[in-house]
Amino acid sequence: MATAMISTMVVLLLLGFPMMVPLIAATLVAFFFYLPIGPEIMIQQMVAGIRPAALIAVPMFILAADIITKGHSADRLIDMIMRFVGHMRGGLGVATAMSCTLFGAVSGSTQATVVAVGGPLRPRMLKAGYSDSFTLALIINSSDIAMLIPPSIAMIIYGVVSGTSISELFIAGVGPGLLILVLFSIYAIIYARMHDLETEPKSTWKERGSSMVSAIWPLGFPVIVVGGIYGGIFSPTEAASVCVGYALLLEMVIFRSLKVSDIFDVAKSTGLITAVVFILVAAGAAFSWVISFQQIPQAILGAIGLTEAGPTGVLIAISIAFFVGCMFVDPIVVILVLVPIFAPLVSGLGLDPVLVGVIITLQVAIGSATPPFGCDIFTAIAIFKRPYIEVIRGTPPFIIILLLVSALLIAWPPLALFLRDLAFR
Repeated sequence: MATAMISTMVVLLLLGFPMMVPLIAATLVAFFFYLPIGPEIMIQQMVAGIRPAALIAVPMFILAADIITKGHSADRLIDMIMRFVGHMRGGLGVATAMSCTLFGAVSGSTQATVVAVGGPLRPRMLKAGYSDSFTLALIINSSDIAMLIPPSIAMIIYGVVSGTSISELFIAGVGPGLLILVLFSIYAIIYARMHDLETEPKSTWKERGSSMVSAIWPLGFPVIVVGGIYGGIFSPTEAASVCVGYALLLEMVIFRSLKVSDIFDVAKSTGLITAVVFILVAAGAAFSWVISFQQIPQAILGAIGLTEAGPTGVLIAISIAFFVGCMFVDPIVVILVLVPIFAPLVSGLGLDPVLVGVIITLQVAIGSATPPFGCDIFTAIAIFKRPYIEVIRGTPPFIIILLLVSALLIAWPPLALFLRDLAFR
């Protein structure tokens, strides 16, 4: 049965169908030809897959990201960062990495971060002498830090699928995310010194103070998400709803960058993205139920010898599987399909599901920016209108940095778990 399901998915993917179609078709093949129960169970499992209340946070964070992407929040954050580090050698690269991280903490969306930060900063980096391949690679990979810094849609999906606390996942992603930011910034400084690149004029403290005042409102987003959740004021789902209200307040009332008529276009965009995500989640839930019902995960893991592996071996295997998977397939699909496969091992070895979730999220981020088919590569191609080869040419150093952080995370779990333990233990 597993062979028939995989073959169905591969054939339909090669024919160019969107990922939701192969997932549903493979599940239907199992119900019609292999399972002793009717296909109505598939509908039940699909509905059950999108029933968890935590999933309400997904469209809310997407809507908040769409609102602030069309507004002035990104510009204000970028201006503040540039005032402080733009004069350094490599300051533009550092500012780009920091802006992507900050905007990721505001929006929770890698695609929104690429658009909002890459649009204004890429021309400035090119004018300063940075190569386009380095610039694009920096923007793409720095935007993926948004997957680790709360709010993170990938972490919400993992939390729902695995039954792990989303609040704990959010706080555990902060440490690795900040470490990646520091390493990317160091690399940007080294690159700028090697190529003797131009710097921006140094800002006065008055200009810096003014930019901080201007950016105070957008900086309220991470305060709402992190402070609100860990202060016990509201849940991650409630935080997402509050973020939507805060985004509307900022862009429509305070900044006046959006009109009422603009909200209809924003809502339409959010609805389309949400529909795709929820169809994928529903299809993935039915697919996962089938493979669990037939005990396919146990058979696969036993066949490759992972049932005898220790915790470190399992974490390495998980890292490789998710990294490679996201090089070819949408991250949400990879999480939906692979998490149930590894769940028996994670549970049997007593591995901390929060640590596993952070490792999986990091691998998802790396794979999403890795050739040949990392989804963020094609986002950059569409947004910046650059050829594929130019977009991927500068990615190897960033991938090496991310893989080093992955190895450190496996070798030293407190990198992720220290803040979680501080907040919840």
